[in-house]
Amino acid sequence: MLPAPTAPRFDPRVIVTCMKRRFTGVSGTVNALLPVLPSLVDVAYVGADLPGVALAEARHPHAFRRMGLWKAIRTSMRRRADGARRTWHVRRNHELLLAIVLRDVVRLPIRVLFTSAAIRRHSLLPRLLIARADAVIATTPAAAALVPHVVATVGHGVDTARFRPAEDRAKAWRAAGLPGEHGILVAGRVRPEKGVHLFVEAMIRLLPRHPGWTAIIAGRVKPEDRAFADALRVRAAEAGLADRVRFEGEVDAADMPAWYARCLITVACPLYEGFGLTVIEAMASGCAVVASRAGAFESMVVPGETGTLVAPGSVDELAAALEPMLADPAATADMGARGRARACARFSIESEARGIAAAIDRLR
Repeated sequence: MLPAPTAPRFDPRVIVTCMKRRFTGVSGTVNALLPVLPSLVDVAYVGADLPGVALAEARHPHAFRRMGLWKAIRTSMRRRADGARRTWHVRRNHELLLAIVLRDVVRLPIRVLFTSAAIRRHSLLPRLLIARADAVIATTPAAAALVPHVVATVGHGVDTARFRPAEDRAKAWRAAGLPGEHGILVAGRVRPEKGVHLFVEAMIRLLPRHPGWTAIIAGRVKPEDRAFADALRVRAAEAGLADRVRFEGEVDAADMPAWYARCLITVACPLYEGFGLTVIEAMASGCAVVASRAGAFESMVVPGETGTLVAPGSVDELAAALEPMLADPAATADMGARGRARACARFSIESEARGIAAAIDRLR
């Protein structure tokens, strides 16, 4: 009897890391890419238990593996069968340090690829680490101008099948049991840098004139920001809007698409932003967007067509931009539909995966 054929040894081209348990913006990016990237390159993943892992395993059983750190290190002790060095693709400073140590101290035959989104100069230690990377992917031209070894500028994308409009937005809003007829959403950490106080002040001005609208703040409050968030709740309550300025707290990543889908407008008004994935998620979900001129928002939002841009830190501009949108929900819904079309055409996760795969292919 002939021996049973053995399965070919898994020979990943790239080791993707996401070694932080809490789900962050970086985690969201990795989570969205995992089910898509293995269609272009063999991927081993090291890190937290993300929902995208199971999807990647189901879609790409021969091109994706989840590995423990030590297994990934052992696998990286040898080159691939085709002679190529494996690429460790990292996005956080401690992961970058680990990959550099594995390459330069342990002497693994690997390449180190770092993704940089920051649009202000890194502090000293990150600068020193980034200088040691073999290559860098920047998420915007502004980020590319601040770091060395840039081989590609690849903007983030989103899963436009996951982030999509509700079939009936009004019905989805009613099903949530929220007051009014329409929702206006801010998603992300509740802290001063995110401009949540500007949003609350704008709502205090506008909601009394637009009784059909309710404001939703969906985001985690860290202990050091508790006093800030509590002050905003008090401010809304003193204005008689406790029931219409709703603090939903941290929302599980799996539930975020439903929040976008039930709201008609998403606001992103940070004072500073590295990239700003929430705006693309909102656009893909059919939301009209009001965003500050921060991060990559100016490349995403087409003023007057898919939303409006305002100066960072200006509650006057924010309120003025939102007023006509609250007054005409039908026109605002049309903006959201155009935003959806733009997100699908320009900011899909498939486009991001192709850019990353091309950068990896350059590192042999």
